[in-house]
Amino acid sequence: MRFVIVTGMSGAGKTTALKMLEDMGYFCVDNLPISLIEKFAELTFTSGGEVNKVALGIDIRSGQALGEIEQVLERLTMDGRQYEILFLDAADDVLVKRYKETRRVHPLAKDGRVDKGIALERERLVYLKQHAEYIIDTSRLLTRELKSELEKIFVRNQEFKNLVITVLSFGFKYGIPADSDLVFDVRFLPNPYYIDELKAKSGNDKEVQDYVMGFSVATKFLDKLEDMLAFLIPNYIQEGKNQLIISIGCTGGKHRSVTLANRLYERLAAQDAYGVKIEHRDIEKDAVRKAL
Repeated sequence: MRFVIVTGMSGAGKTTALKMLEDMGYFCVDNLPISLIEKFAELTFTSGGEVNKVALGIDIRSGQALGEIEQVLERLTMDGRQYEILFLDAADDVLVKRYKETRRVHPLAKDGRVDKGIALERERLVYLKQHAEYIIDTSRLLTRELKSELEKIFVRNQEFKNLVITVLSFGFKYGIPADSDLVFDVRFLPNPYYIDELKAKSGNDKEVQDYVMGFSVATKFLDKLEDMLAFLIPNYIQEGKNQLIISIGCTGGKHRSVTLANRLYERLAAQDAYGVKIEHRDIEKDAVRKAL
């Protein structure tokens, strides 16, 4: 029997996650009153195998009754009913943007200020987040990427270390990504932009990759970066970090940074120890500017 409590910040993707879990064969119930959780757990755990995978949605809509969740979960543990908590989170600015785009009203934003509602919600959900086995930050996740992470945990039963890494290429002339955790400058490498046959291509093309990686210093840089990340990542996880954005920049964000970001992504993804995704923020911007 697998009993999963799905919770998290409003706007972080809890409803989407429940729908995905339902597609994965879980019996899903959303917004069940806190007072009924123990009875619901009793019914599912004693169903004789008729129901063996359950996902229960709990969030701030439970109101003041949410304050009773700690006692309810403690009693479930005492009764021998094992459960797991999945907490969906996102950065405050991302949550505000999502609310603005959908024109939804935050359940705790009585005065209309979404940011205040989010702050209050974080306070009320602190117990659930602290006791969550799985925390997924959806700030930069696409829907298909969230599905992939859920499948790892709840279908393939892979180990999940509560960290999603984004490898992000960018161009310094367009500005350093504001949400970067680590920034690396690869402008020390020769620039393919000045090679006529490579100028119009990008770091996603083999010709550019072969040119950039043809310099031994590029591989040496990757080796040293990978070694440093092997030290940093476990410590970030230990400190409770859920999202790590590694930004790699060159002048325009089209050739060198894209090549190195792709290679770093391949190395990290091969370890299969945490979620890894890649983004090329500025790869098309030169073409757009020229068109204008």
